[in-house]
Amino acid sequence: MKLLGIIWDVSPEIFSIGNFAIRWYGLLFALGFLVGQNMMMRFYKWEGKNEKDVEVLTLYMVIATVVGARLGHCLFYQPDIYLADPIQILYIWEGGLASHGAAIGIMIAIWLYTKKFPDQPYLWLFDRLVIPVALGGCFIRIGNLMNSEIVGKPTDLPWGFIFVRNQENFPRHPAQLYEAIFYFFTFLFLRAYYIKYKEKTPQGKIFGMFFVLVFGFRFLVEFLKKEQVDFEQSMLLNMGQLLSLPFIGLGIWLLRRAKKSVQSS
Repeated sequence: MKLLGIIWDVSPEIFSIGNFAIRWYGLLFALGFLVGQNMMMRFYKWEGKNEKDVEVLTLYMVIATVVGARLGHCLFYQPDIYLADPIQILYIWEGGLASHGAAIGIMIAIWLYTKKFPDQPYLWLFDRLVIPVALGGCFIRIGNLMNSEIVGKPTDLPWGFIFVRNQENFPRHPAQLYEAIFYFFTFLFLRAYYIKYKEKTPQGKIFGMFFVLVFGFRFLVEFLKKEQVDFEQSMLLNMGQLLSLPFIGLGIWLLRRAKKSVQSS
């Protein structure tokens, strides 16, 4: 019996001229930063901060995201290959970015940024920053869908996607779409919470909610994903799940910290 499914045969390229091509992933990646910068400028304006600081903040974010995501992929998923030939770490055009690595890179970069701008404390800044980051995560996963990558496990559900470009004729869970939808609604929730409470929010609370929601869902959706690397097949929990656990724990700690700060005030 032929399984039902949605035929997915979308080209990852929007258009190309010779060897030059504009890809959906790159466009959505850049769009995430542009929208995020605009959103952060609004937040800064509302709270009387210098809007020009956001330009510096964006630069920190771009560098931290790319470097962190690339190093995260190389060290978490394929360390044997990249440690044997480190120069390949620079071959970003060949693909391979890890969101957990990006998260670590951003946390380090923002710590350095707040040293330069002490009027924007670490947790205060992250409470605002994670709102556009959630939307950026949505854009990235749509980009993964356009690339037919990070696919789910086979399914017989009617909304399964048949990834033709991967030389397949059976449906899989559109795991990228699951994450994109969840991250979009996380963005809406966090933004609504911020707009309602703004400076009344205990520092670290929105940051904590982001970690629990995003990495909690990431942990769950990994059960529906195809293993990214071969060594994950013998693991009870895959690499994505193991890397998500510390972030979930940190999110819970931030929420408890925020609750105690309210009780003691």
